[in-house]
Amino acid sequence: MTLQRIPLGGLTFDVDVDGPADGAPVLLLHGFPHSRQSWSDVAPVLNDAGLRTIAPDQRGYSDGARPANVADYALPLLAADALGILDELGIESAHVVGHDWGAAVAWYLAARHKDRVRSLVALAIPHLDAYQHAFQVDEEQKHGSQYVEMLMADGSADVFLADDAAQLWAWFAQAGEGVLTREQVERYVHKHSQPGVLNAALHWYRANNLLGEPFEFGTVSVPTTFVWSPSDTAVSKLSVEKTAEYVTGPYRLITLTETSHWQPQQAPREVAGEIVRLAAEQGDAL
Repeated sequence: MTLQRIPLGGLTFDVDVDGPADGAPVLLLHGFPHSRQSWSDVAPVLNDAGLRTIAPDQRGYSDGARPANVADYALPLLAADALGILDELGIESAHVVGHDWGAAVAWYLAARHKDRVRSLVALAIPHLDAYQHAFQVDEEQKHGSQYVEMLMADGSADVFLADDAAQLWAWFAQAGEGVLTREQVERYVHKHSQPGVLNAALHWYRANNLLGEPFEFGTVSVPTTFVWSPSDTAVSKLSVEKTAEYVTGPYRLITLTETSHWQPQQAPREVAGEIVRLAAEQGDAL
């Protein structure tokens, strides 16, 4: 992968840019607790299909883009970072793909900046309006959201990183459900053990309270695919079903029964195939 460091608004973002220079751009937005490396098995497939991939470390993950204040991680700022990176690369619009918090940013971009989004593939996280509706009325979603309060709590990063990050290792072992390789877990633990990274990542939850006031993104009109896994206990069936109500354009729901929350790692070819399919429908892939 080819690393570029892109200055933007006083911050500097680490961004992997690969594939043919004239290929249709695909913006790959990682979530928590990942990094841009979570796309390492997806991006090469897209590059082979003639697509240009742009995979940034989101705010908090690059050494040069780690502000200290919680408010600096509000969702509109995360979305503005993504658009600013595209601007710096001279890209007017891109196919946007997001996983976990990256999916939240991707939904926001598709709803609020549809002129910049050619298509949307959201992994694991449904439209946040649907998620928050389900949280209000659905016991399954309320149960699945319990972890959010733990991540938002003051001092949570200190707990995770105590005793040589023993709690962080245990959390990955549980959250990974045995599907992450030892190498992947080591990579993520190493990343989040660096000074300030875990606390910055947790600021995403603190600045954008999933359990608080509704976001009210609005509807999405671009061609959209939502990928989820029934074994991902953080997302209820109702929130998945409600997501369709917030997409007015072409919409496809993909259910991956053999994966959990970690679709880019567990099913990279299936994920890449859906991105290529949407791009090809618009004449943007080989």
